[in-house]
Amino acid sequence: MSDYVVGISGGIGSGKTTVTDLFAKLGVDIIDADVIAREVVEPGTPALKAIVAKFGVSVLDESGKLNRAKLRTLVFADIEIKNWLNQLLHPAIRELMMMQIQQAKSKYCLLSVPLLVENKSYEWVDRVAIVDVDEQTQLQRTVLRDKTNEQQIRAIMSAQATRQQRLAVAEDVIDNTGNREDLIETVSQLHQQYLKLANQKNGELNTD
Repeated sequence: MSDYVVGISGGIGSGKTTVTDLFAKLGVDIIDADVIAREVVEPGTPALKAIVAKFGVSVLDESGKLNRAKLRTLVFADIEIKNWLNQLLHPAIRELMMMQIQQAKSKYCLLSVPLLVENKSYEWVDRVAIVDVDEQTQLQRTVLRDKTNEQQIRAIMSAQATRQQRLAVAEDVIDNTGNREDLIETVSQLHQQYLKLANQKNGELNTD
């Protein structure tokens, strides 16, 4: 089990996955809330059964999996549906996240949560790192990556926490506006820092 958990987040297009991939190359276990969110609605899961019971089979694709785009349309259209879905999924996601933290083998682990600020998940991690870029960079990168239009990306950005809200909870800010070499160096420095913090916490735990 990893006794030290670093919560990491960033707005859409900030390059959070690029950063977590660099930590993974250093042997750090990554718990990804996006991956877990897909796992809890796999065919046969209680969550997917509840979603089908509420919305019907039209929310499934041809293979019987959740049509996330269809569900997203329903959620954006109705705040009550969004709240119902959050109440269904968030406990299941958190339970699986905690299980994976328990199973993590690295000295510390990274908990990657897109909605770390919005869901106040930062309250139960040991430290918070935010991957930061300016909003124009977010927009440009996401339009190129997702081949979608600027209006859709702006809508997603406006639904997320603001850059200022993310930075307000950050203990470490990872500037991802430079080149890859700079990013690798930043991650390497933070890795050493987190190893020391994990060792300090582990020492405290051992003295109890």
